[in-house]
Amino acid sequence: MFDNLISHQALLLGSAFILGLLIGSFLNVVIYRLPIMMEREYKRDFYSYFDTKPEPGEQKVLEENFNLILPHSHCPNCDAEIKAWHNIPIVSYLLLGGKCRFCGTAISKRYPLVELVTGLLTLVVVWQLGFTWQALAGCVFTWALVALTGIDFDKQLLPDHITLPLLWAGLLINCWGVFVPLKAAVFGAIGGYLALWLVFQLFKLATGKEGMGAGDFKILAAIGAWFGWQMLPLVILLSAAVGAVAGLAWSALAGRDKNLPIAFGPYLAGAGWIAMLWGHQIVNWYLQISGLGR
Repeated sequence: MFDNLISHQALLLGSAFILGLLIGSFLNVVIYRLPIMMEREYKRDFYSYFDTKPEPGEQKVLEENFNLILPHSHCPNCDAEIKAWHNIPIVSYLLLGGKCRFCGTAISKRYPLVELVTGLLTLVVVWQLGFTWQALAGCVFTWALVALTGIDFDKQLLPDHITLPLLWAGLLINCWGVFVPLKAAVFGAIGGYLALWLVFQLFKLATGKEGMGAGDFKILAAIGAWFGWQMLPLVILLSAAVGAVAGLAWSALAGRDKNLPIAFGPYLAGAGWIAMLWGHQIVNWYLQISGLGR
């Protein structure tokens, strides 16, 4: 009986990992294409609003059918369409030696990395939360954070296309108290947005500069909607600490200009993911060592 249970759990965890790899492959598409889709949408709206026409070359690009499905994946160098058997997560990258099958151009290591990270994160979520509806919701939350992290690293952008549905999804699932009661989720969403909005306004008042983008407000609001206002102090402290350390390390090791902006979304995403799985344990541990939990 015990051996059968272990085998069953191993099968389900393995399935979770494979699902994560497949989702990671799709997230690579989202990370690359969504900013381009948004840029083209903004340009089409601009030309439509001002009743002007773009240059013929740009017009052709804006009329192209470009979304998360079409055109099919292709090599950016030789434009050869990537076949399904060339697109198996991680496996195809290894078999192809990290190069295009047709022209030999190197494939970015980011693609298998995103797949592997998504697979591992999915595995950890299922391992920690069990085979429950909470775990399914946690996986969706995790996948959204991976996409937001990749886009923010690339473009310093946290698209409303992801942050706002993530926020509403948190409120929706907590109508049934999947993670926290609905009241805590509502106050979490409000508190998450206002916390960073106030920091933004104070920083701008003091320095005359904008210290962060509105996307950061929305992702923290989404985290609050999923896990309640009680997790917000932990998320803010974790993200600020890791962000500060990473920023200083990057400046010291890579010689990065300290005046250049740093994407803060990935640190919020990482802190939110930690809060989902271990937030209560961390808070309880802190209360115990500080004597506040007595």
